[in-house]
Amino acid sequence: MAKDDLYQELYTSFRWQVPEYFNIGWECCGRWAEDRARFALYYEDDAGAVEKYTYWDLQQQANRLSNALTALGVRRGDRVALVLPQCPQTIAAHIACYQMGAVAMPMSILFGPDALQYRLYNSAAAAILIDHAALGNLTPVRDNCPLLKHVIVVGESRDPAGRISNTLDYDELLAGHGRDFTPAKTRAEDPALLIYTSGTTGPPKGALKPHRVLIGNLSGFVASQNWFPKPADVFWSPADWAWTGGLMDALLPTLYFGQPIVANMAKTRERFDPLKAFALMDRYAVTNVFLFPTALKMMMKAVDKPREKYDLRLRAIMSAGESAGETVFHWAREKLGVTINEMCGQTEMNYVVGNSCEKWPAKPGSIGRPYPGHLVAVIDAQGNEVKPGTPGEMAVRRFDIHGDPDPVFFLGYWQNDEATRNKYTGDWCRTGDEAVMDEEGYFWYQGRADDMFKAAGYRIGPSEVENCLVKHMAVANCAVVPKPDADRGNVVKAYVVLIEGVAASDDLVQSLQNFVRGKLAPYEYPKEIEFVDALPMTTTGKVQRRVLRLAEEERHRKKLAATAP
Repeated sequence: MAKDDLYQELYTSFRWQVPEYFNIGWECCGRWAEDRARFALYYEDDAGAVEKYTYWDLQQQANRLSNALTALGVRRGDRVALVLPQCPQTIAAHIACYQMGAVAMPMSILFGPDALQYRLYNSAAAAILIDHAALGNLTPVRDNCPLLKHVIVVGESRDPAGRISNTLDYDELLAGHGRDFTPAKTRAEDPALLIYTSGTTGPPKGALKPHRVLIGNLSGFVASQNWFPKPADVFWSPADWAWTGGLMDALLPTLYFGQPIVANMAKTRERFDPLKAFALMDRYAVTNVFLFPTALKMMMKAVDKPREKYDLRLRAIMSAGESAGETVFHWAREKLGVTINEMCGQTEMNYVVGNSCEKWPAKPGSIGRPYPGHLVAVIDAQGNEVKPGTPGEMAVRRFDIHGDPDPVFFLGYWQNDEATRNKYTGDWCRTGDEAVMDEEGYFWYQGRADDMFKAAGYRIGPSEVENCLVKHMAVANCAVVPKPDADRGNVVKAYVVLIEGVAASDDLVQSLQNFVRGKLAPYEYPKEIEFVDALPMTTTGKVQRRVLRLAEEERHRKKLAATAP
């Protein structure tokens, strides 16, 4: 922890420098490729084989792909879908799109046919680069996307069964094109990236992001990674590069600073393995990581003394997605020797609030203060800032404290002006996250606005109860939701995943309930506990409380129907 609090000095003196012309492809690869020896990537494939790439290697691949896409008719502003895991081709595809002035549209390889079809059709994507393992999910919906002209397959086979017409093999395609490409001159405000984000209601919305958003992410990235880069820094995160977390919090900022990153294809296809994570960090002398709270909880339960078992070089851990909580915070400091820098952001305006323990003190359980360059507050329904200690919705203003435009903001939702307007109240862009700000400007995450609920008249924030439960030695992970109740409106219910070797029992239920009673308010303890093998998770590692909540509501409806006269 920092001896001195340098926050105010850093925050008030910071000024954005956004040039008129800016291209993510050049900034993240092209300028570094001029040094042919500059190392960029360790890549482990599914079989465990390791490949190494320089920035020159990646740039040559990107140039060939840019030439190939241009020859296929892809033009500036066209959307190019990328359904790829953590691998060199993913980096090359992003660089190729950006330097062409095309719009990269990353999607998870875990997406099923319906998810793929909606995004491809809605975006009018002109081409798709897809991992061979995900090709089967595209097959049944390919004909429903008439504007999708080209399917480029990365991996073992183009399409052995011939189920999709006009598929192209990635390696064969690139072999037919030269390695020299003249990048397009793009303005910082030009669109570069389209990421679809799912809300609680309605279909997914495509957040269109310009090249300048990378600049807007950098102050938070540098701070949360304890003033990245430093000599010998190596970055790793299991976060899928298809999402804002993996792309904007890990891959692109690391490449922007010309540092090496570790990619592990299997991590984006399999459930997170804490022992493999420790081994990987040991093997590549990883210094900087981004890990979701769920992953940290699994690591905490998996190894008692990680620094004795593994040669760890960690100097910074950033965590985001949900609150890591005090238990994980203290574990990391004690067992890993690193203070977790929690961060909060979202696709539309990412990396806006967080910690940087080298520059200002981190408070256990807090998601931190606004990063330099971002003006963040807690507001009420009318868009008015509320007093410290008052719950409300966290929001980010379009302009910083100096009145300069904040470059982190998205351009708007793709072909959805109404949703874009609804995202704002005046100059405030709402996050949908409930929070409280204390007198020192630290934010305390309360949960998603739609995850909050009332039980017996009391307002419940699920994350507080969850963070308490996970302190129990038997609990690996948990999720708290409301269960409808005729007398109290709702009661608090917890879904609990136990650590390996612990059996569910009535005695354990009572033990967990008493454990929470002794630490939180009496009305917050879970009146009901259900033990489950796993929780429903998003592909970005967040617990899907909404799935559990809807299941409880459906059970309640069926119960009422069964007892109706």
